[in-house]
Amino acid sequence: MNVEVKLFAVAKQLSGTESISVELPADATVEELREAISEQHAELRDITARAMIAINAEYVNNKASVPADSEIALIPPVSGG
Repeated sequence: MNVEVKLFAVAKQLSGTESISVELPADATVEELREAISEQHAELRDITARAMIAINAEYVNNKASVPADSEIALIPPVSGG
């Protein structure tokens, strides 16, 4: 399945876009989503492991499944002074 991942903060800056498309198997988990983002969008590799993932406006852990047609967000750690 193909999912759209919304990007915020530094992830948005690194990719130069507000969202990315990621190809996943139909029964993918959030952990597999992280791996796919890192493989398919190398510019996001460094922050993907530390970022929070939200599905349908709820933070999820790495074992959660990624439903088709869900709203997915990659939210990098907050930094600054």
